Amino acid sequence: MENKDVQNLAKLTMQYAKEIIKSGMSLVDLRKDLEKKMFILGADSFWYWNIGAFIFSGDETYVSISGKHYTTSDRFIQNDDIITIDLSPQNNNIWGDYARTIVVENGIVVDCIDNIQNNDWRKGLQMENSLHQELLKYVTVETTFEDLYFHMNNMINKEGFINLDFLGNLGHSIVNKSEDRIYIEKGNKIKLSDVNYFTFEPHISVSNSPYGYKKENIYYFDNGQLVEL
Repeated sequence: MENKDVQNLAKLTMQYAKEIIKSGMSLVDLRKDLEKKMFILGADSFWYWNIGAFIFSGDETYVSISGKHYTTSDRFIQNDDIITIDLSPQNNNIWGDYARTIVVENGIVVDCIDNIQNNDWRKGLQMENSLHQELLKYVTVETTFEDLYFHMNNMINKEGFINLDFLGNLGHSIVNKSEDRIYIEKGNKIKLSDVNYFTFEPHISVSNSPYGYKKENIYYFDNGQLVEL
């Protein structure tokens, strides 16, 4: 498998999640189903603390913790709920990394963001889309990890949101060993174009809200132009 294949594996698994999620389902069972699906699709292991699917629901979506300390809660999906899923498949040390926040209303996944009835949830996911659109417009081969950190955090704050990440960063390079990652953070003067692939995964909320939102893609440069993997 190549990088595109492993990332597509993650994308297919997320689509599968949207098909099977329903009210009354436990997060533990959902995690088991998604990790099994990734193995079926070709994953041979999970690169981030050996956890294939990090899953949070309700006010847990606000929480940002290291995988080292993560355990899947014993919650059940509600009739109206918000669920964040972060997938970390790998095959032969090639990583996939893909996250989405999914909204359930009246027991059904609402796949079109504009159709979400809860105003806060809809605006949160629309903001995530705006951040990824801005990424593609802003980044050039000269942009550094630090440049992107400041630009995106300024946009997040300007639009009335806050960065929830427990380390304050917005993504990382895709490598073969977790300890080799470098981050979209203050002080990182390396150019984004100097790495093969990187993630952009803003985890955001608004002040005094119990909910968080996340959208993660892998990006790379193709003939000097940033594109999604």
